[in-house]
Amino acid sequence: MFFEKIQSKIQDRAQIAETVAHWKAQGERVVFTNGCFDLLHFGHIHYLAAAKDLGHRLIVGLNSDASVRRLKGPRRPIQHERTRLHLLAALACVDAVVLFEEDSPYLLIGTILPDVLVKGGDWQPLQIIGSDLVLAHGGQVRSLPFVEGFSTTSIEQKILGK
Repeated sequence: MFFEKIQSKIQDRAQIAETVAHWKAQGERVVFTNGCFDLLHFGHIHYLAAAKDLGHRLIVGLNSDASVRRLKGPRRPIQHERTRLHLLAALACVDAVVLFEEDSPYLLIGTILPDVLVKGGDWQPLQIIGSDLVLAHGGQVRSLPFVEGFSTTSIEQKILGK
C-alpha cells in the first residue's frame, strides 16, 4: 500500500498538468525544482525540504538517464532513472516527480507554471532556466544555497578511491 502511494507521486506531463490544476484550484502554492539527483545525499534532502517550505506542494523534475549522460558524461547516471524516481517520490517533502528527456526543464516548467521556481547553488534568479515563464505569470524565482561538503561528484570520487 505504501509503495503504491510512492508510485502515485510519479507522473507524466499530462498527469502533472491535471494535478497542478487541481492543487491551484484549491489555492495551494506549487513549487518546482529539477535536477539529476543521482546519488541522493544530505545536501539534496536539505535543499528539497527548504524548497517545500516555500509552498504547499513540491514538484521535482528529474532528468532522464539519456539527459544525465548528455549533461554529465558517459559514466553517469550511477543510478537508473527508475530508482531515482522512486527515491524522490518516497520523500515526505516531495509531492510529485516528473521525468523529462530534454537537457533543460524549460518545456516542463511551461506546462506546470509553478508559483515558485527554485534552483540551488550560485544561480542568480534571472539565470535560472524557466524564470522568464514563471515571472511572466506572476510567480517567484528563488536560489537556495547548497550545503557545503555534499555532492554526487564527491561521493563518486570517494567510491573510486580518488
